[in-house]
Amino acid sequence: MYKRILVAVENSERDRTILTHVQQLARLTGARLLLVHVADGWVARHFDDLDLRESEEMRQDQEYLQRLSEELSRAGFQVEGRLALGDPATEIVKVADEEHVDLIAMTTHGHRFIADLLLGATADRVRHAVKVPVLLLKAQL
Repeated sequence: MYKRILVAVENSERDRTILTHVQQLARLTGARLLLVHVADGWVARHFDDLDLRESEEMRQDQEYLQRLSEELSRAGFQVEGRLALGDPATEIVKVADEEHVDLIAMTTHGHRFIADLLLGATADRVRHAVKVPVLLLKAQL
């Protein structure tokens, strides 16, 4: 069924919602996990084109991915972490395509219509742009 699951994480407590669910799914299917966080600050968005130095945000995000990967690895999962830079929806779609994942798992924030228009709906943009299933769970705090 699922061999490789991309798990979009945001470096917040909201990640526990999707990680708890995905761990159960990965145990059932034997899937490998690809944790993806997209740093989207100014430096991250212009990192390559302006040849910038890594920002504190990017360092913290990389450390977060490392900690999560180690935690999941100790729990018996095959896991890899990947830090992407730029627009979250665009980068998640790009990584999903490059890595040939079978499923994308992510949380939603439960915004309503106006907030989605103003803030952008990453999950909505991702689900419309990919050909693989997208598992969306409302983040629980």
